[in-house]
Amino acid sequence: MKPFISESFLLRTESAKRLYFDYAQNERIIDYHCHLVPQEIASDRQFENLTQIWLGGDHYKWRALRAAGVPEDYITGGASDWDKFLRWAEVCPLTVRNPLFHWTALELNRPFGINDRFLNPSTARPIWDECNAKLATPEFSARGIMRQMNVELVCTTDDPVDSLDAHRRLATDFESGSFPVRVLPTFRPDKVFPRNCSTPEGVVSYLVYLAKLSEASDVDISSFAALRVAFAKRHAFFHSVGARLSDCGFELFQWREPSAPASLESSFARLLKGETISEEEIVALSSALLVDLGRLNAEKNWTSQLHIGAMRNNSTRVMKRVGVDAGCDSIVDGSYGKQLSRYLDFLDKDDKLPRTIVYNLNPDANYMLATLVANFNDGTIPGKMQYGAGWWFLDQKNGMEEQLETLSNTGLLSLFVGMLTDSRSFLSYTRHEYFRRILCDLLGGEMEAGLLPNDFEWIGGIVRDVCHNNAARYFQF
Repeated sequence: MKPFISESFLLRTESAKRLYFDYAQNERIIDYHCHLVPQEIASDRQFENLTQIWLGGDHYKWRALRAAGVPEDYITGGASDWDKFLRWAEVCPLTVRNPLFHWTALELNRPFGINDRFLNPSTARPIWDECNAKLATPEFSARGIMRQMNVELVCTTDDPVDSLDAHRRLATDFESGSFPVRVLPTFRPDKVFPRNCSTPEGVVSYLVYLAKLSEASDVDISSFAALRVAFAKRHAFFHSVGARLSDCGFELFQWREPSAPASLESSFARLLKGETISEEEIVALSSALLVDLGRLNAEKNWTSQLHIGAMRNNSTRVMKRVGVDAGCDSIVDGSYGKQLSRYLDFLDKDDKLPRTIVYNLNPDANYMLATLVANFNDGTIPGKMQYGAGWWFLDQKNGMEEQLETLSNTGLLSLFVGMLTDSRSFLSYTRHEYFRRILCDLLGGEMEAGLLPNDFEWIGGIVRDVCHNNAARYFQF
């Protein structure tokens, strides 16, 4: 019987092991989409204990804890950090076959070096003490962990109103050589879209946000035309600080060809008066802004990211107590392929379609999305249109394998830009290791089955490209 989390974890053949250890393991990490807090990197935060770095913002674990019957006080409430960690240690053995079972073991293995025991109530105290002692050292600060995990570059997720002061400090440190990891912002304009303005509460929240955007851009947003100017100014500001990607999240992607300016201005004027607008008007205003975003990205040589399929904040009870990103989100069903195709085609017709990565949360959309985005490759950039990595509920073994199979069957796996963490935790870089092992197991298994040539230089080169080189070339940071 194989030991758990051994060197050959997930690697079932000798060819898979050779691909991983000779070609994948030591490639530097380009984490082009994450939710790390840039201020914590800039200040080089030293976490006091394992709960703060491991459980503090991890809604995956929160979700499992609630499912196991743990009271909210021990998840996001006022219980002590030790008591919260102990509850996680009690729940961990219940996560068998959930990706959290593997992730927990991998994150204890790297960077903490704990691979001789799994987390449970009997091992909780020694693991707590051992990890906390390490977290008190410089090697386990926010920056120290990034160095240990061989990180080359990360892109955080930032609102257009953000000052990006932390990113400017980080850029100075990178240029001076004091911190070898590049940390770049990503333009995430979800709040600019008037998505919830069919309700009075949504309109109030939107107007509060517009006031912040007006201040950040130094534009009096008294019309929809002015909003578009403010939007473009903040996009330009992000570019000046190093941003090269945008990202938008959608429940179901909705788009229509832009309405006449007078119609857009009429709808927006009612919003500014505090009035609600219809769902059709929301789609019309948002569609115009999506076109602006695509064109701005194309003009500045950015990459667009579209995350589609998350039904968010389902529990009113948890929303009132904890807020957003609390682990009460799920997969939405429904069709959006035709609208997405029309949007991409609208930009493509005018040669204003940027490099684009599209991610789906509903696995039912795998083949639809992979075949759809490939329609808009134009011969200018290898792999211009990307079917993105397994995301959220799909960034686990089965989801990664299905994404790789779908991409291989409908496109060019060899040009794939690889994995990302999509995480708020500095311990999540092992998701890159998880993906790399799965990739090498897939290709190595097919080499031994005679489905791929027994050519390690060639197949190993593809592994290196998917793990690092494709992203380095594609994003043109």
